[in-house]
Amino acid sequence: MNTKVIRLILAGVALYAVFVFMVIAFYPDKPENMDWKDREEYNRVQITKLKLGSTREEVLALLGSPDITEAKRQGSMAIQVMFFRTQHVRADGLTTQDECTPLLFENDKLIAWGEGAYSSYQKS
Repeated sequence: MNTKVIRLILAGVALYAVFVFMVIAFYPDKPENMDWKDREEYNRVQITKLKLGSTREEVLALLGSPDITEAKRQGSMAIQVMFFRTQHVRADGLTTQDECTPLLFENDKLIAWGEGAYSSYQKS
């Protein structure tokens, strides 16, 4: 094979590698920049990484802004529920609680998540 052709092929592969590196390095995957399908998948994956006792700020750094939120005070406890979209139910253009996974915080610490935890919270 001609050495000129080989050089052109190698230069093309090198340019492609640089392009891929630049995209990965300078285009971070932020939840705010995703469409709803990618955001659902991203949220499902990130929620599996959660640990009880995580702070509200750590969760927000991991998942971004919640789709829906509720809060109330019970005595000296501040209770907050953040809903993150994790499944598609209706094609109506709205995000509803039944399309989300609830995360429960007590005094800014993650104490539970999931539909069962939210049902228990509502009964209290």
